[in-house]
Formats: sequence, C-alpha cells, structure tokens
Amino acid sequence: MKSDVFKNAFRGFDINNLDFNAAGNWPVGVKFIAYLLVFGVVIGLGIHFYVVDKEAILEREIRQEPDLRAQFESKAFQVARLDTLRLQMADVEERFSEILKQLPTEKEVPGLLEDISDIGRNAGLNIELIALQPEVKEQFYIGLPINIQVSGTYHQMGEFVSGVSAIERIVTLHDYSIREVAGSNLTMTINAKTYRYEQD
Repeated sequence: MKSDVFKNAFRGFDINNLDFNAAGNWPVGVKFIAYLLVFGVVIGLGIHFYVVDKEAILEREIRQEPDLRAQFESKAFQVARLDTLRLQMADVEERFSEILKQLPTEKEVPGLLEDISDIGRNAGLNIELIALQPEVKEQFYIGLPINIQVSGTYHQMGEFVSGVSAIERIVTLHDYSIREVAGSNLTMTINAKTYRYEQD
C-alpha cells in the first residue's frame, strides 16, 4: 500500500525530461522533493551568512581580548591601591596647606619687608636699600623679588642672612655680592624672593 502511494507520487516523472517551465505539472512527490531542496538551500545559505557574520564578530572580540585584559588589570591595580592613594592625597593636601600658610598674602608683604629691615638693624647693619620689584608670574605661584643692599661687618651680614632664613614666611636669598668699602666695612647686595600662591 505504501509503495503504491510512493509510486503514484512519482508517476509519469522522468528525470531526463526535467522541465522547470512545467514545474506546476510535476508529480506531488517531485514537487515535495523540489520544495525540500529549495528550503534546504535557503536555510543553508541563511545559516552560512549568519555564522560568517558571527564568526567575524567573534574574531574581532578575540583580537580585543588582550587589550581589554590589560585595561582590566590596570584598573584592578588602581582599585587595589585606591585607599593608599587617598591617604597619600590627604597627606599631600595637609602639607600643601602648611606650605601655603608660610607664603605671605598680598597684605602681608609690606610687613615682611619691615621684618627684613628690623633683622638688618638688629644685626647692626646700615640698610641702604630694600625695594620690592615687579611680580613674576609662574605657572602655580607669583614670585615677589626684593632687592636688598646693606653695609656692615662680615659677622653682621652673617647674622642678617641667618635671621632672614629663620623668618616664618618663606624667603629665599639669591645672587649676592659682597665688596669691601672702607676698613672692615663691607657692602652686600642680595636678591631675596618671597612667593604668593595664585588661586584660580
């Protein structure tokens, strides 16, 4: 019975006389096989192109893996050190705050010049010149140069330099020259510099 059905499904079909223009007249079995072949080809092509696209994406992701792994390791290292970095940052901010306290404000500069004059007089020097020069702007601070000219003995000059270096405010001394005047008297020209923090 089953073989009769199978024979009827292919009755009158000759593979040698296959005519695609007369496909509508093909026996049911041949149409079924043709549909299965077309369906299989369509499914096969769809799977092929789908897999090829996915394979290209996979290869791209695999190529990116070393970079992503390196980034992950770098971030993980940073996260592991985060508490230490926060402590260091707090320490730096505290030190920076202490340094800022040693820099004179714009209103304190005249008082600083007065302090330098007092140190010179107390050392027994004759103050010939203490003059504030124009400000010099740097990236993070403003330099305030001070020209100083004093006269006295060598020991008085040493006491003066020592006293200036002990001032609470930050004052640096540069480019000094000492020349003999008369007897044991000397004249010293020195450039002092203090600093002011420029806040944004």
